[in-house]
Amino acid sequence: MDKSPTRYNVQLYIYDLSRGMARSLSPIMLGKQLDGIWHTAIVAYGDEFFFGGEGISSCSPGGTMLGPPDTVVDLGETEVSEEIFMDYLSSLGESTYRGDRYRLFEHNCNTFTNEVAQFLTGRPIPSYITDLPSEVLSTPFGQILRPILDSIHIAPPGGNVINGGRNI
Repeated sequence: MDKSPTRYNVQLYIYDLSRGMARSLSPIMLGKQLDGIWHTAIVAYGDEFFFGGEGISSCSPGGTMLGPPDTVVDLGETEVSEEIFMDYLSSLGESTYRGDRYRLFEHNCNTFTNEVAQFLTGRPIPSYITDLPSEVLSTPFGQILRPILDSIHIAPPGGNVINGGRNI
């Protein structure tokens, strides 16, 4: 009897933290058009997973204070079991993606979702999201704001921090 592996859908939830203000103000402030300030999360196994100043967190899909996502991108399917995925997240949460390692421009929610998307599906998240920090920093105003922005740790309220493979 040939048993096919179980497949799980993987989605990318995309939120505009600026609530549309980036689209309006970026040409004036940065001299270039930005469509949003992106926060992303991976949705798989019935939960939403994201990285912020608290570390790796999870919640029900759309369950943070950000509300429903602005955009949902289907990333494909994975054969990785939920148990293996949770072990993987636990390992990341104890090393690479601890809360104290969060950096707005270099090591953020989008870095996390890109890595997790590749682990689960073999595909990265859209480049317009991962390229956003370099877009901002390539402007004179972005360079002026960098010291202030580097001190910001985004952690959308409403999630449970993942520690040791368990939600606490």
